[in-house]
Amino acid sequence: MIEDFLIRALVTGVGIALVSGPLGCFLIWRRLAYLGDACAHAALFGVLLGLWLNLEIQWAVMGIAVVMALCLVRLQKQAILPSDTWLAILSQGALALSLVVVSLSSSIRIDLMSLLFGDILSVGPKDMLWVYALVGATLFMLVFFWRSFLSVVIHEEIARTEGSPTQRIQHGLMILIAATVAVGMKIIGALLMISLLIIPAASARFFSKTPEQMAILSSVLGMLAVTIGLFGSVEWDIPSGPAIVIAAGALGVGMVGLKNAVKQIKKFAKPI
Repeated sequence: MIEDFLIRALVTGVGIALVSGPLGCFLIWRRLAYLGDACAHAALFGVLLGLWLNLEIQWAVMGIAVVMALCLVRLQKQAILPSDTWLAILSQGALALSLVVVSLSSSIRIDLMSLLFGDILSVGPKDMLWVYALVGATLFMLVFFWRSFLSVVIHEEIARTEGSPTQRIQHGLMILIAATVAVGMKIIGALLMISLLIIPAASARFFSKTPEQMAILSSVLGMLAVTIGLFGSVEWDIPSGPAIVIAAGALGVGMVGLKNAVKQIKKFAKPI
């Protein structure tokens, strides 16, 4: 019989993976793979700031992550530096602010390993409520604004000439990504959340012919990674966050191998 804590962890992790897949696709298409890393560092700062100021932790984390994402959208409009440079500046700046907050308050006591690498086996009903509120809102936005998000990410100039409110659409997409990172930090951890966003999406690219196929396949791969990693972590008594990332990586390698195998079969199957 499966324990209750494992069922809660599985349901919660699958929920995060469901929305991480499509959002990770947008990061890859936009070439912003390290946005999740920057938001994760910002989320870590949000935890410390919430503890320091006695604020609700989840709201503080989400607020800081959203501010980080919106700052990036603004900075991208500046032609001074490329996006990846701004990401590095924001990411390391948020990490530095976290260290400053820790140094200013000796009363802050946190489980650093849990924040960095996640603790999915300890999720409770409140965590599940947060996750599925996020899942519901994100799926609603993706379904009803999919074409708008896609046009801005892939053909921003064309979308602008057609009269689309590109800046508002970008803000909405960045808020969804930041909120996912902030909520997922409890599950996968600040340093590993980016892996659940990027690895399944990158793996899905090998067998996808349309953006929709890539988004759906990346969600499926993410949910598989959560399931395999979670049961593997329980079976072999290893940390659950890293186990999920390892499972995602193994699925990615398997997708590459399968793609190459299919190519070879097609090559030899061609009539001479």
